[in-house]
Amino acid sequence: MRPSVALVAAIAIALGFAEPSPASADAKAATAAKDEANPLFAPSPLAYQFPPFDRIKDADYLPAFERGMTENRAEIEAIAGNKEAPTFDNTIVALERSGALLGRVSRVFFGLSGANTNDAMQKIQTEIAPKLSAHSDQTVLDGKLFARIEAIHSARDELGLDAESKRLVERYYTDFVRAGAKLSDADKAKLKKINGELATLGTQFNQNLLKETNAAALVVDAKEQLKGLNDGAIRTAAEAAKSRKLDGKYVIPLLNTSGQPALASLEDRATRLKLMDASLTRGSKGGEFDNRAIVARVVKLRAERAKLLGFATHADYVLADETAGSVAAVNKLLAQLAPPAVANARAEAADIQKVIDREGGKFEVGAADWAYYTEKVRKEKYDFDNAELRPYFEADNVLRNGVFFAATKLYGITFKERRDLPGYAPEVRVFEVFNEDGSPLALFLLDLYARPGKRGGAWANAYVPQSQLLGTKPVISNNLNVPKPPAGEPTLLTWDEANTLFHEFGHALHGMFSNVKYPRFAGTSVPRDFVEYPSQVNEMWMTWPEVLANYAKHYQTGEPLPQALVDKVKATEKFNQGFATTEYLGAALLDQAYHQIDASRAPTADTILAFEADALKKAGVDFAPVPPRYRTTYFSHIMGGYSAGYYAYIWSEVLDADSVQWFKANGGLTRGNGDHFRSTLLSRGGSADALQLFRDFSGGEPDVKPLLERRGLVVKP
Repeated sequence: MRPSVALVAAIAIALGFAEPSPASADAKAATAAKDEANPLFAPSPLAYQFPPFDRIKDADYLPAFERGMTENRAEIEAIAGNKEAPTFDNTIVALERSGALLGRVSRVFFGLSGANTNDAMQKIQTEIAPKLSAHSDQTVLDGKLFARIEAIHSARDELGLDAESKRLVERYYTDFVRAGAKLSDADKAKLKKINGELATLGTQFNQNLLKETNAAALVVDAKEQLKGLNDGAIRTAAEAAKSRKLDGKYVIPLLNTSGQPALASLEDRATRLKLMDASLTRGSKGGEFDNRAIVARVVKLRAERAKLLGFATHADYVLADETAGSVAAVNKLLAQLAPPAVANARAEAADIQKVIDREGGKFEVGAADWAYYTEKVRKEKYDFDNAELRPYFEADNVLRNGVFFAATKLYGITFKERRDLPGYAPEVRVFEVFNEDGSPLALFLLDLYARPGKRGGAWANAYVPQSQLLGTKPVISNNLNVPKPPAGEPTLLTWDEANTLFHEFGHALHGMFSNVKYPRFAGTSVPRDFVEYPSQVNEMWMTWPEVLANYAKHYQTGEPLPQALVDKVKATEKFNQGFATTEYLGAALLDQAYHQIDASRAPTADTILAFEADALKKAGVDFAPVPPRYRTTYFSHIMGGYSAGYYAYIWSEVLDADSVQWFKANGGLTRGNGDHFRSTLLSRGGSADALQLFRDFSGGEPDVKPLLERRGLVVKP
């Protein structure tokens, strides 16, 4: 859909570019009615500008995108064409204020594209992605606009700016240069073409993955094949089959990781093998959802774009703007960790093989067997089974008496559920968050359950970012993929799911505590290899004695988690860390392998899987029982914001482990510690250098030793 001539004229009039022409009362009334019918055209009247999800229809998105781009383009042209000399206010601040409608529709649409999509939205996404890419390029490659930014940047030290404003000037200049503002016109044209194609390919990849993941769910014919699953999981599988019109059968949906939760319980090896195969072969089996050609093309285009922008590889381009700073720094960390991780994984495999042999198994441990036999080894070594924990991890109790309780203890914030605000799905819950003095802080959405229209994994996003300039308070969501139990039954979380709830809430705190002037710096607008750090720190409170005692209670009896079981959990903290570290490093090293090559070495669709195998072998992590956490064709992180950046989790964990030591050394779960973390780091967003924020909080430089100790790894000097 193209914007109407009348719409373009109306925007031009509003910005002083043209005189209004006569219009009939009927035409004005029709336009007003149309505007009122689209809830995205104006800021939401709800509290905190909470999106009116119950009023937004699929048909509203394209008109809002089109008008948003048209309005934003007019704003950009007005800024770039301003006859007055460039100033911080008439250029940089004006840019921060621009694009209100486009930002509003983008945050809602792309938030729901991940959390609650459908065929109509996927069609819109396919259409709008290249248009948004072209619109962005038109802005960052606007020569007149960049000339104004460059002039302000050159004079920034003489403008009397406060620290955040000066950093804003520097970030705008850096962002525009990295986006190609200094390229020749011919190279700008090449860049626009590459960016447009990448936008289309990224959309296709994610849509293929969602459809393939749904289609590849394992269909099981007989209940006997599910032996080992608890009754609730079996009923959930039966209901999933029924929803697909497969009455009498059972369906195990796939999560986006290589490993699948059911593998830890399924006794029938044939079923485990089928489930593992369904997971590992996603996107690479041929057919309409095959992602191999898409990945090959994306890798080649990214390499070409990096060269165009003056970088040797896409990884060099990405890492130059991260806290890591260079490819060499990332390679050094990953190379340090890989050998001890794989050595530990092989030792763990040997322990598993002993159990298999003792039970008369005539096979070598494989990827499908690891989780199942690991639980046997755990029970043998520690007299402990992870399944024993689930009755003590009822989801609402973990949320209210664990996650929220820890936040109240640390930061003094409180929570009130807002049932009057509409979620975008029946399961979505909304909470208002208050500061200790009762003043409003934010809105928090929790979307806990998996569903067919939701992408895999767990993530946080902002529907409304905080900004003093715009007068907005944050609206932040957490998204998980916990299997929904049958109606009337409790949601009992696994250890990993409870940990993920704490982790994602760390992202939410980062967004909710944001206290910056400019939206460019709000919340998690920090380097990719820093963004995971605050969320990983928040994981520590899951097992903090005071917190654990407050929420870990049996859902039926209310009895607390027995101390003997707590002791077993602590005793197993380093158990299976060889596997956990190796599967993560496999994915991180694979990401770097794709992005540390030039275009001439990019794989083709036919060689993608061979490239993957060779990359893992060269990195020393080609251990078949431990496949990468994500294989190439379902590695959605690197098709999005984590390209050449999946190392960020382990990089951030260095800061996290160091910070956990700081909290322990300074008294742990105290208001003083929480206020210090909030004021020096969580509230600052991207308004200062990320590593300087870490130093302001911790009082020193990052130290890798706490991470190595946590994971039980010994690295040779």
